[in-house]
Amino acid sequence: MPKARPVNDENKYRGNPKLIAKYLNDALATEDTAAIIRAIGDMIRAQGSSGFSKKTKLGRASLYRSFSGRMSPGFERVIEVLLALDVKLVAKPLTK
Repeated sequence: MPKARPVNDENKYRGNPKLIAKYLNDALATEDTAAIIRAIGDMIRAQGSSGFSKKTKLGRASLYRSFSGRMSPGFERVIEVLLALDVKLVAKPLTK
């Protein structure tokens, strides 16, 4: 199982949906829910929490708590945040 990678340079992810998608796909490949949620939180912080909070109309503290990896945010919130990151969730068949 792949290991989640830490964010080295948050600035390179700011406003870059292709890099955001790659980072999140790497996290999804771990199949570790907490790591996936933390990765989404990493991308929120990379965007600048205050501005991102305004974009999503969700409180900054609420975003931090929801995407710290210690909680499981609701699916609706996850989708809302992914769309605000300009990425979407896509299902693909498993390859064997």
